[in-house]
Order: sequence, then C-alpha cells, then structure tokens
Amino acid sequence: MHAHIVETKEDALAKIKELIPAGASINNGSSTTLQQIGFVDLLKSGTHEWNNLHERALKETDPEKQQALRASAHFADYYLGSVHALAETGELVIASASGSQLPSLVHTAKNLVLVVGTQKITPTLADSLARVRQHVLPLEDTRMKSTGAPGTTLAKIVILEQEPTFMGRSVHIILVKESLGF
Repeated sequence: MHAHIVETKEDALAKIKELIPAGASINNGSSTTLQQIGFVDLLKSGTHEWNNLHERALKETDPEKQQALRASAHFADYYLGSVHALAETGELVIASASGSQLPSLVHTAKNLVLVVGTQKITPTLADSLARVRQHVLPLEDTRMKSTGAPGTTLAKIVILEQEPTFMGRSVHIILVKESLGF
C-alpha cells in the first residue's frame, strides 16, 4: 500500500491524474469524496484519456448487456473510491449496503486508488467501526432519503489490512488534509 499525503482536494485530483495512465480502464463506486474533489465532474466532462467502464455500463439500455458490462467493470485496471474510516493501526474500513463496489476493492481491480479526508482517521479499528455505525450510517441514511430512496442499511463491512504481494496489485491511498465525504 502506498500513502500519498496532499493538502487540498485539487491536489487529490491532480494525484489521481498522475497515478492513472492514459488508456487505462477505470471503474468507480458512488462516493461523496470523489464528487467533492471534482473526479465525478471530470468523468462526466469526458476530458480525460481513460476507458470509463462505469459510464459504459450506465449508458447501456439493454438490461442483459448492462449486466455484462457491470460485471466486466469489476476487472478494471483502476478502481477509485474512498473508505469510511482509517485506523492509525493501519486498517481501512469500508461499509456497504449492496456490496456492489466490494469485488473491485477486495480482489478484481488491478489497482486501487482510495481518496480519504483525514477527518476519517481514528485511533483504533474499534474506533473506526464505531465511526461507521455512529457517524457515517446516519449521514448516508439521510443522504439516501433526500434522493427519494427509503434510506440505507449497514449490510456489509470490509476491513482491508494489507495487499499481499502475490496479488500483483497496488493500493494508493491519497490522504487529503481536508474534511471530505462522511
């Protein structure tokens, strides 16, 4: 795992552009943090040189083809997202209702780029889990209800402790000295 410490959300976006080569396939999950740093707007603008697998799946209207594209997107060269907590002891904690982002995070994407506001750092794993339940879940529930959805639930929690070298993957954690995401 590689840590990159940056001062601002603009610096975080610049670091992403530096880490991901032109032509690489990318996928991303829903992330308030990625929205706040301008990554989602960059993707929507089309002014990048990546193969955006997430967008291809969203644009497909045939349900069977869309499902196949979603499945293949899990094998992107780069998966981008965030975490809900980062323990000073090294664990990354990610919560999910559907689990749709989890295959890419735990196994299938060749590289991970995770953007994390430093307010998400906690002293211990126990504190990180408490942060997810007591802070993140209520905020995400409110956000989901504001979209007309019935809310959210905490169905799955993944704890990433390390990436074994035999996997041949790189994990880049961009720590931003700003409050980003939940």
